Amino acid sequence: MKLPPLRAVHYFEAVARLQSFSRAAAELAVSQSAVSHQVRLLEDYLGEVLLLRQGRRVSLTPQGESYLEAIASGLAQIAQASEQLRGSGELRLRLAVYSSFAVKWLIPRLSGLRQRHPELDLSLEMVAEDPQLSDRVADCFITVSPEGRGYMHDLLYRERLIPVCSRRLLQQVEGEWPAALWQLPLLSIQAIYKEKGEDWRRWAEAGALTIPPAAQMHHFSHILLALEAASWDQGVALINDYMLQADDPTLARLPLHALETEDNFYFVCKRSRAHEPAISRLRQWLWEETQASLRPGEREPLTRV
Repeated sequence: MKLPPLRAVHYFEAVARLQSFSRAAAELAVSQSAVSHQVRLLEDYLGEVLLLRQGRRVSLTPQGESYLEAIASGLAQIAQASEQLRGSGELRLRLAVYSSFAVKWLIPRLSGLRQRHPELDLSLEMVAEDPQLSDRVADCFITVSPEGRGYMHDLLYRERLIPVCSRRLLQQVEGEWPAALWQLPLLSIQAIYKEKGEDWRRWAEAGALTIPPAAQMHHFSHILLALEAASWDQGVALINDYMLQADDPTLARLPLHALETEDNFYFVCKRSRAHEPAISRLRQWLWEETQASLRPGEREPLTRV
């Protein structure tokens, strides 16, 4: 087995990840010229240009992108195996996750993860859109778009949207449901279906209802904004059911049907890294926690695709 100069591979990975020779030099505690020398050494060895240097800007060539994807997980495995043999109990891991899932579901449970796995050093990379599946972004992901070459996924949660409003606003409602709903402003979330009001139109259709022309509707770009508006008595929002706790002192679920969006949340990681200790432990903990938060009859067997 003929290996490339490993120091050069290490330095290249740092430059590619940080997109800067100076930042890579600072991270590696060496001079910038030393980093440049090692990257040139690797390019000479491979016979390919890996990085394009444009002043202070650095970008990857197509060959550089392909090479980074291939070596990043291997370097991570070498580092983790070495740390374990040295007696270090800490396992570092980056998880890319939607901001709404992180804020309303994951973060409230992180103390439980720390108690069970104090050796895990978990960094959250919050994203608003579907993240690119790449080691450059994170080591693992929670996403509704799990397909990626060389990646595998576990189903964690089938999305259901439920109508909620503040308990104060609920007390002002008169009459029977669902007709009573139209007394309240509807808080629509554009990020769910991309079109204004589409979430409420689909919800009404699922319950064989028609939104009256006179119904008020306010629009928000993100579910967390609509949730905050609902908590301040501004109307009714359709939110993920995992966002509402039964003992929530501010918000209440209305006695109305839920909307199945057909979006599923998955835990995703590279197939080649699935058995790394940090990823394996986080994966098992996430599956157990999501199963515990589901209603009986909705729990999923643990399957990896």
